[in-house]
Amino acid sequence: MTRSLTLVLLLVAGAALALRWPSLDQRPMHNDEAVNAIKFGQLWNHEGYRYDPNEHHGPSLFYATFALERLSAAPDLDHYTDARLRFVTVLFGLGLLLLLPLVSDGLGRQGVIWAAVFTATSPALVFYSRYFIHEMLLVFFTFLATVGGWRYWRTRGIGWILLAGAGLGLMAATKETFVITLAAGTLAIGLNQVWNRVLDASVPPVKAAPLDRWHIAAALGACLIIALVLFSSFFSNPNGPVDSIRTYLPWAHRAAGDSPHIYPWYFYLQRLLFFHTGNGPVWTEAVILFLAIIGAIAGFRRKRLAGANASFVRFLALYTFGLTAFYSLIAYKTPWCLLSFWHGAILLAGVGAAVLIRTARTGAVRIAVRGLLLAGAAHLAWQAWRADTTYAADPRNPYVYAQTSPDILNLVKQIEGLATVDPRGHKLLIKVMASEGDYWPLPWYLRDFEQAGWWDRVPADPFAPIMVVSAKLQASLDEKRSHLMVGYFQLRPQVFFELYVELDLWKEWLSHRRNPSLPTSE
Repeated sequence: MTRSLTLVLLLVAGAALALRWPSLDQRPMHNDEAVNAIKFGQLWNHEGYRYDPNEHHGPSLFYATFALERLSAAPDLDHYTDARLRFVTVLFGLGLLLLLPLVSDGLGRQGVIWAAVFTATSPALVFYSRYFIHEMLLVFFTFLATVGGWRYWRTRGIGWILLAGAGLGLMAATKETFVITLAAGTLAIGLNQVWNRVLDASVPPVKAAPLDRWHIAAALGACLIIALVLFSSFFSNPNGPVDSIRTYLPWAHRAAGDSPHIYPWYFYLQRLLFFHTGNGPVWTEAVILFLAIIGAIAGFRRKRLAGANASFVRFLALYTFGLTAFYSLIAYKTPWCLLSFWHGAILLAGVGAAVLIRTARTGAVRIAVRGLLLAGAAHLAWQAWRADTTYAADPRNPYVYAQTSPDILNLVKQIEGLATVDPRGHKLLIKVMASEGDYWPLPWYLRDFEQAGWWDRVPADPFAPIMVVSAKLQASLDEKRSHLMVGYFQLRPQVFFELYVELDLWKEWLSHRRNPSLPTSE
């Protein structure tokens, strides 16, 4: 890698960090993030981890977070912040940039630079880099496996195919949807070989050493060992590897439609290409798709590739198209799933940008093309910034989905305030009731309270000094006049909670509000 390319990539990485790092706690924890945070907390507190084949995806997020936190001066779980946990996924998002030089002979030098620019500024990649969920790790490990496979194809070095195998094992240990990526990648490799040998027969084949079956066996061994170690919780859970296979039954039911997350085929493309609702702004990443199409066409035509490898570009095109089709046709959809195929489109867009510049006939036109490309990237970056600030928890943002309302932090603040005026402090009994356990992310935000309890219905004895009750349950727990319903808080769209407080505790809190000089409990 040349010094100039290194400098450019460092500048782009700085811009990527500037979009991803600030105000990581701007948005309340999504319920999925909170579940992951609690599961990590159990691992961090030496309570162990067991893979759940029915929910919550694979173990790599928790072990990666554990490893990174052990390398830093991490606090006890009670003092963790939303921002600290989310920085883990920020690092994996930045890792996509660090891997790009390893495919510079596949995308071309200019293609790598522009792929880095679009990776840094894509609103989808930026937004979900700031989410403590599995998706960014899946994208990173997929690219890691791709990089290892490509370098092995070019060099036949066993270290590279072992890297590919490790990446594949980490994909499996991250999220069950890795099988979709694996299917799309395998199909793309097969179709690309057919194209190379039959449809592109006029081009002299590149002579390369034959594949070594022992190298392939070693890569598969690395994949299986990593998956086995992680799913078995480092051999403390012997059922984990079996559960990692058994999990595909419930997930297949969800994919077939047994889920509330069922949407039409254009769900992802609508969010990426043109999204506008209410009086919100227009969101679009269409420039990436436009450039990706140009890059794909150039790969198939083998013209003006600006140093890119036609076979690698064709593989990316077939892989990205196939993965997009798979995800679009599956009925089950959540917006972060789009990252898997959108990253492929971004790599193709890097090639497309280089092709456009190469096509320009004069220096002035090339300067104008670069200017337009930078303007497109700046527009993406502006959208990414707005998505992470003004619209961080706003449903008018295409990447906000079932997002926790900022109002829930007011509920948590109110409960913390009540605890300060009670001698029991964080040992105060709290009962939280919501149908179908729909109270996340409250377990994360109330983790300091030792006596917090959770019910999916109103129990026989619902009363406690503090009760947080879903409005859907119509509990009316203030009818006995021993408690007051003192607040109504939104958890997320169409989900509300009522806050009930014991009458004497509420009076005590009011007296302290009127006279702040009174001492409070520690």
